[in-house]
Amino acid sequence: MFAVEILGLEKIYTVGFWRKTKRVGLKSLHLEILKGEVFGFLGPNGAGKTTTLKLLMGLISPSAGTARILNQPWRDPAVRARIGFLPEQPYFYDHLTPIELLDYYGTLSGVSAADRRLRIPKLLERVGLASQGRTPLRKFSKGMLQRVGIAQAVLHEPEVVFLDEPMSGLDPVGRRQVRDFIQSLNREGKTVFFSTHILSDAEALCHRVAVLNKGELRGVSVIAELVAQNRSRFEVVWQGTAAIPAMRNFGNEIHVAGEVARTIVKESQVQTALETLRSNSAQLVSVNPVGGSLEEYFLQKLGERENVVQ
Repeated sequence: MFAVEILGLEKIYTVGFWRKTKRVGLKSLHLEILKGEVFGFLGPNGAGKTTTLKLLMGLISPSAGTARILNQPWRDPAVRARIGFLPEQPYFYDHLTPIELLDYYGTLSGVSAADRRLRIPKLLERVGLASQGRTPLRKFSKGMLQRVGIAQAVLHEPEVVFLDEPMSGLDPVGRRQVRDFIQSLNREGKTVFFSTHILSDAEALCHRVAVLNKGELRGVSVIAELVAQNRSRFEVVWQGTAAIPAMRNFGNEIHVAGEVARTIVKESQVQTALETLRSNSAQLVSVNPVGGSLEEYFLQKLGERENVVQ
């Protein structure tokens, strides 16, 4: 079962006053998020990630397309009680304390007083704010406010949680706490759909990721498959430029710096590559697995369309 189905959602903005022009915020997005998975929505600033989340939350209206959440129309009021949301820039009443704010949001979400008393202290502890529960929010840093926002997004125990840049403004300790929290939500069976431009967070948390750029979906991939592909590729470094013509037969680009050259080969090609170097009197420097699989995938997908245009 799909937790979220996005069916051709599109958003076109009209900009300008005297000379009105159209700007595409999101272009015919089709995407399916499985129930119980952590799904990462990747892209540079301005890619359309926040626009997508605002559309799903009903904060803005689409120009075309539709969506379903938990097998119901995404605009159905009954769906709202089953989802949680953290916007990119949450605003809270800063004269309140975290306990007061969460109590207020819990009331709006229909959480009983008994459940609020039980859940709020536990949530504050899980996001690392147990000792600041009675401190006014105006004294909080951006990262601390972000963690309060994450707590409010799950206070009513939603089945699907949407988080827009949840790691924004967090220091390394805060990021680790939020990572652990997202993983715990997933262990509880919740679906988490979060946007980010921090690739290390996506690689550590997600089952699958989608890459968005300039309002257009560029690709969807399974993290485990990217890691498996990464482990099957090796960088071979050698000394001796005479071997370069023979090494080109492996089909990958060769980088040369003085007498040292390097290229990437598949795991099945490593032995043949070493024999090629030996037969061409080259000196082997190193053979190492290639790193940065998600980063490579991300950059590849961002560059694909531009390369076609050129």
